[in-house]
Amino acid sequence: MKTILSATLVFALCGTAGARDEKADPVGTWKCEYEIGGQSRTSTLTIKKDGDKLSGTMSWQDQKDEPLKELKLKDATLTFAAVRKFMDNEIPIDYTFTIDGDKIKGKGAAEFGGQKQEFDINGSREKKDK
Repeated sequence: MKTILSATLVFALCGTAGARDEKADPVGTWKCEYEIGGQSRTSTLTIKKDGDKLSGTMSWQDQKDEPLKELKLKDATLTFAAVRKFMDNEIPIDYTFTIDGDKIKGKGAAEFGGQKQEFDINGSREKKDK
């Protein structure tokens, strides 16, 4: 009986340890929500993987499929830059997200009018049709 209990305990602990070591998966389409100047806004982040290389795009209501630059994943932290084109302005935005399963949370940071602005972003991965 002790052997069965010990074996069960070992498998349970190993299973839990293995789940914690699982690498964050950024691949998919993410619906993001944020607020700037008191207005709620949305964007869509799409990440693809080809071998070990990540690529992706960011889309807003009035700008589609802007390629991501400097896209990197380290542990559960995803970083990249995208250029937001708005009223004849090009605004580079640096993004940093933490991936937690099908949820992401992070910040965007941009300089506009000589002032650096940061905003919080929350998002979730769209479910794949099976």
